[in-house]
Amino acid sequence: MVHPMPQILIADDSMFQRFVLTKLVKDMGCEPLEASNGQECLDIGLAADPDLIVLDLNMPVRSGLEVLEELRKAGRKAPTLVVTADIQSTTRQRCEELGAARLLNKPVEEADFREAVLQLLGTR
Repeated sequence: MVHPMPQILIADDSMFQRFVLTKLVKDMGCEPLEASNGQECLDIGLAADPDLIVLDLNMPVRSGLEVLEELRKAGRKAPTLVVTADIQSTTRQRCEELGAARLLNKPVEEADFREAVLQLLGTR
């Protein structure tokens, strides 16, 4: 399914974080989809098959790691950009094992986010 503009699913339980990232995504000419918890992210991710998923790890209902695991099991290939305040090396390693393409620490720098999004959309 070809979208006129890339669809980016932003999953974060922080309304403020979603607002900031949604605005950035729109400014980049992409179409944002939003999820406020892990289950919503999974449902939208499977239904819409977005071009990129921006994923927080610490979310209610299902964690970002569970979401990554389920999307991979379902065979979804969308690159995933993990955005988290959890910078433990074990967490980082687990994200990479589950196929996360990039990891950015919160608070996210706008320039780093843009650069990561452009790079990951280019890999599709």
